[in-house]
Amino acid sequence: MKTNLIYTNINGINYPNLHLPEQTTVTVGKYGHLRLEYLKKHRRGTYTTLLTTCKLNEHLANIDAKATQRVRELTEAFAKAEGITEQLKAENSLMWAQEMNNCKSRAEEIVLREVVYR
Repeated sequence: MKTNLIYTNINGINYPNLHLPEQTTVTVGKYGHLRLEYLKKHRRGTYTTLLTTCKLNEHLANIDAKATQRVRELTEAFAKAEGITEQLKAENSLMWAQEMNNCKSRAEEIVLREVVYR
């Protein structure tokens, strides 16, 4: 197998001129960053593969979008199941905020386990 690599000579040592293709830059949110840290610490092979095939940013953006959407859906479902309404918001906004934060925390626990840390 013959390759057409170009080398650069530095102090008598030939180094191949290797470059990764351009990657699209994507803004990644909270869940994407959590996924990145998880991959680095617990899934080194997957992290390395995604990085070297230039699919890491796309993967992180997909996880972030999926997790964000799922948290939103679960939070709404929990709030509906517990009867947290706009009427409660109008009557007792502090209680409403407390209950909504509780719903969101439970939703995040589920999403972290099912989406981010899998």
